[in-house]
Amino acid sequence: MPAEISIAPVRKAGPRGLHPADIAAVCVLAVVCAVAVATFRDFGMGWDDYAHAEYGGLLLRLYQSGFTDRRALSFVNLYAYGGGFDMLAALAAKLLPFPLFETRRLVGAAIGIAGLAMTWRIARRLGGPLAGFVALALLASCPLYYGHMFINPKDVPFAVAMLAATLGFVRAFSEYPHPSVPTTALLGLGLGLSFGTRVMGALAAVPAASAFLLIVVAEARRQGVRPALGRVGEFVLRLIPALVVAYALMALIWPWSVVSPLNPVRALVYFSHFFEKPWRELFEGELLWVVDMPRRYVPELFALTTPEIFWALGIAGVISALAAASHGDRPLNRRASLVFLAVSVVFPIAFTVVTRPAMYNGLRHFVFVLPPAAVLGGLVGSLLAARFGGGEGRRTAIVTVVLAVTLAHPIVSMIKIHPYQYTYFNAVAGGLQGADGRFMRDYWGLSLKQASQALLDALAERGELATRDRKRPVSICGPQRPVRLALGKNYPTDWQPQGGEFAISLNEFYCAKLDAPVLAEVVRDGVVFARIYDIRGRNIETLLTPLPP
Repeated sequence: MPAEISIAPVRKAGPRGLHPADIAAVCVLAVVCAVAVATFRDFGMGWDDYAHAEYGGLLLRLYQSGFTDRRALSFVNLYAYGGGFDMLAALAAKLLPFPLFETRRLVGAAIGIAGLAMTWRIARRLGGPLAGFVALALLASCPLYYGHMFINPKDVPFAVAMLAATLGFVRAFSEYPHPSVPTTALLGLGLGLSFGTRVMGALAAVPAASAFLLIVVAEARRQGVRPALGRVGEFVLRLIPALVVAYALMALIWPWSVVSPLNPVRALVYFSHFFEKPWRELFEGELLWVVDMPRRYVPELFALTTPEIFWALGIAGVISALAAASHGDRPLNRRASLVFLAVSVVFPIAFTVVTRPAMYNGLRHFVFVLPPAAVLGGLVGSLLAARFGGGEGRRTAIVTVVLAVTLAHPIVSMIKIHPYQYTYFNAVAGGLQGADGRFMRDYWGLSLKQASQALLDALAERGELATRDRKRPVSICGPQRPVRLALGKNYPTDWQPQGGEFAISLNEFYCAKLDAPVLAEVVRDGVVFARIYDIRGRNIETLLTPLPP
């Protein structure tokens, strides 16, 4: 069993009192910011982008109209989600000199980077500067997190909101039973953003209750039941303003939730069972119904789509945190924080294993589990580094070298497969090539942006570009909106191949390989993401692969 996590006093070192690990962490954040600014335009649209952008616009019109334009309150099923990200992106698009969908990518990157900063601060608060640096490095180099922060309008904002709540809880436990005003405000902000983004924010109740129960039981044993309950009452009363702030913020970014007092409950019931018509997805080389995925789906994909060092340190961190929390001689507030983090990682995964809900789109719904796992990994990494001895600078240098070696594969892979980092598979899975034909990769269809550009380049080479008088119909197997945006009005699109001159097709199991000349391919790390066909003069009935009954 890994050694137990303990927190040692932090000694400052380095120029102007800066700890070497803090300098390293700031450098990591600076690099991520620079790369994000340089590359955010590269990320294409997915299946849901257009609907989310429209939802953001409708929410703004709801407020601008004085609540007379109420279309946002019944827009497809997005009314049952909060629209904070979509509203923020819509507002940013009015201020920034970028097109709407590029702005959405930039705003997503900014929110993801805020999550990196909070992960650093939580780990640093619990384990010192070196723990913060390790946690930050683990999360920043995790392709699942990095890739989704540009493209995912729901799951990464939710993960960052949960992080804010986590930081609020950690601070509240450290100040128990007298949480400060800033802590109460931060907790209210985190809870409001979490519930206002996805009703799954209710999941925070389980780790919070676990940590709270630990405090109550431990104090009851030491001081008696009555004094313990008195401190509980005082703590709860001081946190009531946090609930008020949370409710107000939830109402602001998720107005449907307060149209009726029971709407959050209705949303919870709605999402508690599969709310769409089931479809098949590829898992372990088989086409399985998403409602029949095996219990190992989530644990196995965590093992295959996160860097090995990430899940190794994360698992060690969970075990060590629970072991440390079981020792009554440790500071109670730290034990509570460790329990909170460990349960935040274990409970969502265990819940899916036990209940076996519909599972699809890889691990995008579980991005919120990555930051607390990175924090626990950072605590273990700091503990291991302490065994090297020497000064803070020496330990930071050693940790930096170890991280550079162990994270080389995911970092190099992210460069190779850009801008499809979210499709990463680790060395255990055989990389992207090993996962090809076994698991879903570009399930959001991001590669159609690059495929559209490849079609334009091929036609320009041939002198066959479309004009206002000579349109060139394009058939699509994948989301049509990205292609329409990239190609323009002179390239009308359709799902059907009849009447099309060219076909753009994702290289996923549901898109057929056509008997037609291939004009170009979108390839990353030896794996084809999309193909562009010339289907002129070809008798093609469908772009889809016939599925078994």
